[in-house]
Amino acid sequence: MRNMRYTKFAVAAAIYAVFAVYLYRHYFKGFGAPRLQDLFVISAPLASLGCYVLSRRWVAGFAGSFFAGSLYGFGPFALGLAKFHPTAGFLAAAVPWMFWPAAFGPKGRWQFLRVPFSVLPFLAIVLFFQLAAHVRLYPIPIQLKLHVADVAGFFAPLVAAKRQMTLLGFYHIPLAALIVGFFVLVAARRFKIMAVFAVPTILAFCDSMFSVSPIVWLAISMLCGSIVAGAGMQALMCAGPADRKWILSASVVMGILAIATLLSATKCFQVFAGLGSGYAVLLIHTAKVYILGAIATAILYFLVRAKLRIHPVRLLVLCAPMTLDIFFSARFVIDRILFL
Repeated sequence: MRNMRYTKFAVAAAIYAVFAVYLYRHYFKGFGAPRLQDLFVISAPLASLGCYVLSRRWVAGFAGSFFAGSLYGFGPFALGLAKFHPTAGFLAAAVPWMFWPAAFGPKGRWQFLRVPFSVLPFLAIVLFFQLAAHVRLYPIPIQLKLHVADVAGFFAPLVAAKRQMTLLGFYHIPLAALIVGFFVLVAARRFKIMAVFAVPTILAFCDSMFSVSPIVWLAISMLCGSIVAGAGMQALMCAGPADRKWILSASVVMGILAIATLLSATKCFQVFAGLGSGYAVLLIHTAKVYILGAIATAILYFLVRAKLRIHPVRLLVLCAPMTLDIFFSARFVIDRILFL
């Protein structure tokens, strides 16, 4: 059992590393001395692997944990930090590892120590920015915070990347797993995880405190969201007839998002002199991906309704669209962020 666990860890680490090299391979020649940009290539798989291991605390299946790591390390937020100093992405990569003492720490009568341990990542971020300021390093502008207008990028990350907006959230199809994972979170009354997600999200909208850039707090929120999405994916693969209403809800939401993006694309096409055509094309692509997600979850709904527990089919229906979404979306984000 332990050997299998290490084998899965090695497989996940290898895939993350290969994908990172694939994403940045065209920019290696542009990385100048002292080659701090190499941290881009290191940070993505390091962040993914940290989230993968951390998610094993709550997600039993390999696929759910693997995609949780992919969503964090190769998500819009983590990759979007490349437009700042390379150490910004490395800080985000360190966040999941700093949650280890809280997740896998003392048990039994010492379990209460997990509560103060969960504060360690917050303290580490403050300490990082204090030390950075001491050596006159400013990895992220401290006045940069999240605005309400940036929330739209949560549902259209490719458009946000093209507009050079603050990137947050995930890609398109993983939102279905996030929705189901949220239902699981509420049903299980995981209020501590909700608090860990909510507090840094609120801080990201506030002004800078302790000379910390508010936007960096989203690293903790995105980590929690990635694990919730991984749990949602695990729930989708194990869902029974009693869970079909949650699957149907996710499919309906994906359909609504597809319609909303198509309507937005129509408005962009109507912009004077075709100035909005580039965004319209991206929105149409976004709508197509949402439609694919709606179809995938609808297929899963009918499988569950028919009481067919065909694990390989469920795995294919969920993993194939999500893999394609992450693969092409991450490539697009990197190409828009790095102009080397």
